[in-house]
Amino acid sequence: MHFHANLLPMYYPELQPPFETYFQQILDEVKLAEDLGFEGFWFTEHHFLLYGGPIPNPAVFISAAAARTSRIRLGSAISILPVHHPIQTAEDYAMADAISGGRLEFGIGRGNTQIDYDVYAVDREESRARFEEAADIIVGAWSQDCLRHEGRFWRFDEVAVYPRPTQKPHPPVWVAGNSPESAAWAGRHGFDMMSVAHTFPPERARVAMAAWKAGLADCGDDPEQHRSQLLVRVWVEEDGVKARENAIKALERYDYLASIGRERKLQMSDPDAMLEQGRNIYGNPEQCIRGIENAARNFEFDTIATVFNFGGLPHQEVMRAMRLFAKEVMPAFAETA
Repeated sequence: MHFHANLLPMYYPELQPPFETYFQQILDEVKLAEDLGFEGFWFTEHHFLLYGGPIPNPAVFISAAAARTSRIRLGSAISILPVHHPIQTAEDYAMADAISGGRLEFGIGRGNTQIDYDVYAVDREESRARFEEAADIIVGAWSQDCLRHEGRFWRFDEVAVYPRPTQKPHPPVWVAGNSPESAAWAGRHGFDMMSVAHTFPPERARVAMAAWKAGLADCGDDPEQHRSQLLVRVWVEEDGVKARENAIKALERYDYLASIGRERKLQMSDPDAMLEQGRNIYGNPEQCIRGIENAARNFEFDTIATVFNFGGLPHQEVMRAMRLFAKEVMPAFAETA
């Protein structure tokens, strides 16, 4: 199993410092993740809301994180393709790949917030078509010296993107495959798969995973040669009772902030059921090991993207939880000869 970390920045003005300090704290967490042996760190794009909005362009933060690290992979989870010009996206992330020395993991999706489409004046009914066309343009711009494109939404002649990505022919591409349609499209294009544990029940994720594998098979690709990632909110303390208490409070704050200005209302209606399914993981180290095992029984993945910084949990406590997780939980899943 591969261990990564993920940040969907949730900013609580009453709990957290000004942004200039908050961003430095995040960079400290990225550096710590590298030091602890996490293989990747991902940043989520959102806009206009304190739920995720503090990082509207992950490419910028990836570049900052690259300057503080040397080994850890750095990813977007996700870049919202339909609301941007694809050539601009190709340039931003090619630059991030070059600055990081070829450590970019490029995660893409359509987003889940109406306000993004309203402010950028993009018809959300066109989001799938725009997403697919944008992805083709970005990969083409990265893979070809010059790209000519004549599509439904974008048209241009002989465009060259500089800098070119360091990774050839292009950085790994991951797709947020929450629906069978998106997952099948990802498979047909030979892209890797991303899903989130807490937003949908395991049975829905299994349908999407089956569609992804079928899409890979349709183009003669082997699923074993591709990666699948599951994002899970995680909290660990030596005292399991205190860990549960702190995690539940943070999850409640998470759900409240996620409900503001968004059509999707996240509710932790049955925390025990979600814990049993591995949709949230919290407790002492042994309980967190069982939580990952629960997730592995209910979802299919080879990479777990752990979210420690959620719901306004204090930075120093996030760092402490990361250290404890790396020391006591990750070794239980190390490969043995």
